[in-house]
Amino acid sequence: MIALSHDPSGGRLLASLRALREPPALRTPVVARELRTPRLLLRPYRLTDEADWMRIEGDERIRCGLGWPPRTEREAIRHLRDRTRHRALSVPGDLLVLAVERDGHVIGDVSLHLRTTAAETRTAEIGWLQLTSACGHGYATEAARAMLEFAFRDLEAALVTAVIDSTNATSAALAVRLGFLAAQDTGLRRTFVLTAVSAGLTLVQNAQRCEER
Repeated sequence: MIALSHDPSGGRLLASLRALREPPALRTPVVARELRTPRLLLRPYRLTDEADWMRIEGDERIRCGLGWPPRTEREAIRHLRDRTRHRALSVPGDLLVLAVERDGHVIGDVSLHLRTTAAETRTAEIGWLQLTSACGHGYATEAARAMLEFAFRDLEAALVTAVIDSTNATSAALAVRLGFLAAQDTGLRRTFVLTAVSAGLTLVQNAQRCEER
């Protein structure tokens, strides 16, 4: 029989093994909140957005750009219900979605997918969609800029990426307009990257930290 002695580091070992199995969570989850721009209101989806959401689901340009399948009314409502639940970022894979409202109607949305959580390399992937009928007025640019500021200030992301279908020239042009740089092209999708510095954002948190040192 082998006698096992007490290992004072056993707790740390178990914690390390657990960390390998479980993705690290943010110390404080980042929760969706309303964001206002000169012309738009960005806020979490509501079930009362059903009429506007059905217009989004029926927009062929959106479906083709995002690879969405045609959905029945019941499936579309279920999709909306799922979107209303995406309100916080805590662990890799979490999704936060904000509806973009203009004059009382939802014309699209912007989203953040949390990819990594380590402070030094924290990464989120931004996404956007907009009704074809609302294009040409700069709404998508305005909404995406507000979400980027949220990503860098609230989430304190080190890097934001955008992964865009290679055939979606409109979204690629928007990424470039926002300051993203092309990083990868697989032939099917193009990946763009952006940092707070290249976005031209001055982070209040970083300035405060420097003052405290």
